[in-house]
Amino acid sequence: MTTYGQYCPISRSAELLGDRWTIHIIRDLLTGTARFNEFVRGNPGLSRALLSRRLQQLKRAGVVAQDDDGGYRLTPSGRDLEPVVFGLATWGARWAFGEPEPDELDPDLLLWWLHRRIDPNRLPEPRFTIHVTFTDHPKRYWIVVDTEASLCLADPRFDVDVTLRADRASLYRTYLGQLSITDAHRAGRVELAGSRESVRSFIDAFGQSPVASIVAAEAR
Repeated sequence: MTTYGQYCPISRSAELLGDRWTIHIIRDLLTGTARFNEFVRGNPGLSRALLSRRLQQLKRAGVVAQDDDGGYRLTPSGRDLEPVVFGLATWGARWAFGEPEPDELDPDLLLWWLHRRIDPNRLPEPRFTIHVTFTDHPKRYWIVVDTEASLCLADPRFDVDVTLRADRASLYRTYLGQLSITDAHRAGRVELAGSRESVRSFIDAFGQSPVASIVAAEAR
């Protein structure tokens, strides 16, 4: 860890939190990530070796603890970072959140985020399958929901209840809160094909990003 050599609480905080990927790890812990592989899937570009180092740094600082089952969680000092992290979201949504760059529109990452926010309790049992395709990218995805949602990169061979089709930027904007899923669907930005009941159930179960309310407030 690089130090600034200044006896100042801002410097001490920056020394701990300013390393690459550290804020992302804390963001993910605040929003429900607990397993090592989940951090890797949710942060393309973060190597497993670097993730291990960052988690060890945060453990030594008393910000993160590891449970007996191998999962990670925030300590009380880590949970105290919530207003800091979401304060960054507020500032970013207000001052730094313009049009997306092409390399920011990773469909794998978007579908990883999206499938984790779907509420299984709002979908019909025993199984609900969503097929996702993009108008500007060749990859296809399936989200299979029973007691929880699973993301599939190959056809699981289940009957599809809803097919979602959009360009990547529109679905990112919808997930991040610039548009509601209802408004995006009505405007034709996100196409939803399926029975009326299935589409309604999917809209009810669709969960936006944990910072969606912040983004929506700044977009007004």
